[in-house]
Amino acid sequence: MGARIGMLSTYPPTQCGIATFSEALVTHLVAAGADVGLVRLVDAPAPPVPLVVEQWVTAEPAAAAAATLDDYDVAVVQHEYGIYGGPDGQDLLDLVARLNVPVVAVLHTVLTRPSRNQHRVMAELVDHAAALVTMTTTARDRLITGWGVDPDRVTVIPHGAEDNRSAIVPFPNGNTRRRRVLTWGLLSEGKGIEWALLGLAELRRKMPLPDYEVVGQTHPRVLEREGEAYRDRLVEMTASLHLAERVRFERRYLSSPDLREVVRQADVILLPYDSPDQVTSGVLTEAVAAGKPVISTNFPHAVELLSSGAGLLVPPRDPSALAVALERVLTIHGLADRMAATSRNLAASLLWPTVAARYLELASSMRALTVPAAL
Repeated sequence: MGARIGMLSTYPPTQCGIATFSEALVTHLVAAGADVGLVRLVDAPAPPVPLVVEQWVTAEPAAAAAATLDDYDVAVVQHEYGIYGGPDGQDLLDLVARLNVPVVAVLHTVLTRPSRNQHRVMAELVDHAAALVTMTTTARDRLITGWGVDPDRVTVIPHGAEDNRSAIVPFPNGNTRRRRVLTWGLLSEGKGIEWALLGLAELRRKMPLPDYEVVGQTHPRVLEREGEAYRDRLVEMTASLHLAERVRFERRYLSSPDLREVVRQADVILLPYDSPDQVTSGVLTEAVAAGKPVISTNFPHAVELLSSGAGLLVPPRDPSALAVALERVLTIHGLADRMAATSRNLAASLLWPTVAARYLELASSMRALTVPAAL
């Protein structure tokens, strides 16, 4: 019998990347025959959700959530600083300190320059965990060098993706159809959309512009703090650059089927992110798993995933480099097709059934730590 897995995470209908990640992982673990119970992190009590066995309201004590997780063989804890209560999410430390079962900590962010408290929170979580999961080699290396973690304790398991590969259709170089460039995800400062707009303004001097679609609502936590200030600035910038005919902002949160359809319709995925430290990107993983050519700033996850030829890398905050990359992909015959073919070859290792199988294998090995040896 496989390990019974208790998972701690945000979860839909909460709208955040970790909630979407956890829903997909749980779905595929269950499909593989695993017994999974989800302890859902919420800001306030919420209606019941299938597979959710307990809610942990962020302002409340951790005892009940910890007791529920202790009923399973292994606790899989999704970690991101911003989702737990207390400064830098430090309330999580009280919960993991209460657990008697092995803890597998899935680290969605590993910073190169954490604050003192961020370093403390991560260090204590690492100490409590029996195993650590990162989604890139870069994040694993940061743990080893920055927190002194034993390499044998860290497993790299990619961020999963649904199989969204459509029939192979040659990229429409020379075709009269206007191409579609897509950026999607929850909108917030740091997505770099302003640099994409400036890049399009430069590209217009060299060739007819593609359609550029920015799909996704503003991140709920950003919306609480700042409203639609970032989106409003982008819309104003689009008008001032005379790009309104070619740029469309669609303010909606994509369900998984809607997301897959939007991605399938795109010709090129553009990720103009600002941060040089991002070690995990679900959007990037979904783009590659869909077999799409990608243009991205050179954040660590993009460097790892695209360097084999699945995409073009550019420096952050460099609209000229973005314009050059777009021109190359849209005009050089065969380039986009070669990039897409490389993406399709990478997809198999990124698909959720493969990723879920690796989590099951890791959880089973952790379960062995608590199973008494046979007499």
